[in-house]
Amino acid sequence: MTPRGSDNLTFAIAGAGGRGHTFAEWLRDNVGPGCVVAVAEPRPQARLALAEMHGIPDDRCFETWQDLMRAEKLADILINTTMDREHVGSACAAMRNGYHLLLEKPLATTLDDAQEIDRVREETGRIVSVCHSLRFQSVYLRVQEIIRSGAIGEIVSLDQLEGVEHVHQSHSFVRGNWGNSSRSTFMLLAKSCHDIDIIAALVPTPCVQVNSYGSLTHFRRSEAPAGAPEYCVDGCPVANECPYHAMKIYGVENGWRTHAGFDGLTREQTLLRLRESPYGRCVYQTDNDVVDHQVVAMEFEGGVTATFTMTAFTPWGRRYLRVHGTRGYIEAKIDQGTIDLWEFWKDNRHSLLEVPPEAGSHGGADGHVIANLIQAVLRNDPTHVRTGTAESLRTHTIVFAAEMSRTTKAAVKLTDLSPLPRREPTVA
Repeated sequence: MTPRGSDNLTFAIAGAGGRGHTFAEWLRDNVGPGCVVAVAEPRPQARLALAEMHGIPDDRCFETWQDLMRAEKLADILINTTMDREHVGSACAAMRNGYHLLLEKPLATTLDDAQEIDRVREETGRIVSVCHSLRFQSVYLRVQEIIRSGAIGEIVSLDQLEGVEHVHQSHSFVRGNWGNSSRSTFMLLAKSCHDIDIIAALVPTPCVQVNSYGSLTHFRRSEAPAGAPEYCVDGCPVANECPYHAMKIYGVENGWRTHAGFDGLTREQTLLRLRESPYGRCVYQTDNDVVDHQVVAMEFEGGVTATFTMTAFTPWGRRYLRVHGTRGYIEAKIDQGTIDLWEFWKDNRHSLLEVPPEAGSHGGADGHVIANLIQAVLRNDPTHVRTGTAESLRTHTIVFAAEMSRTTKAAVKLTDLSPLPRREPTVA
């Protein structure tokens, strides 16, 4: 997977959270320890863990991405996994400072900022990949091959379901960093721009209009059980029944406990921490405001229609895809690696295709994302990047239109979101 010659490239990472750590591990295992030569991260423990992984000296460990950008250029490529609202400032500063860039999705939290990132990329000539991992996921790639082969004829309609999973919703989008849109962004952009992007990639014509519905239905104060305290560990009367009780999620060894930063704590220490941590809050009594379910209906040029459903209320985090064609039908279970294909024109022949799983995050797709960028940098060829800023801006525009539709309760044409006036260059 790793392009030949990549051991000569160096990397800096801005943001040493879960995503930054994932890419650091991939680089260690596939390019080599020490290829990451600088890190910026406000949390000392996370910064130290990444520095130790690659042997980064103290003078190349920075508290903020701004500190990193004030230093001389230290690497060929910056992996930008900063918080969503910091993408525009950090990405534009990095490109102007000479870095090629892997930018975590979403591209930016406003259409104006997304356009600014694309403008600066064009101005500087940097090679930038936006991390739309589903473009590299093996089941989606196989579905795309089937569609392009003509086996199901012309696409008439398509629909996708993303089950976020109830605990994931409570951890990330109720208690966590993405629960409040004023601190992060709206749900469709934060979680599901992946999905809108892959739908737009599968349909061969541009999206022209969207309509969207959704709301915050369950995780709100009106749904709180009688007598529930603000913090779960302060004697909740329904602790045994509530699937979101903090000790059920963070008091046992699992990935959520790790994400919350509770690794290594005793039970007593965990109880104390949950009395002051946002992860200890009752899920019905936080300051969250993002939706817990949403439907997006899209019309594409030529009359193709597509729908996307995001819901918190599933027992698993999985994606399902159905593609309806004039000559056949596809039903794909993305995370289970299976594709059912019916071909009407061959006496409705049914084939079950199994796609071998790949190791790594997002079903191995994250490794392909960074390998794709490395190859583009080695070739000095920005066209080799599968999801550059222009392509990401195209599909993000659908996401912004969908949120406009949801909040205004009206259909939105993509032409209504015409390019905004160019802004004056920002100063890092």
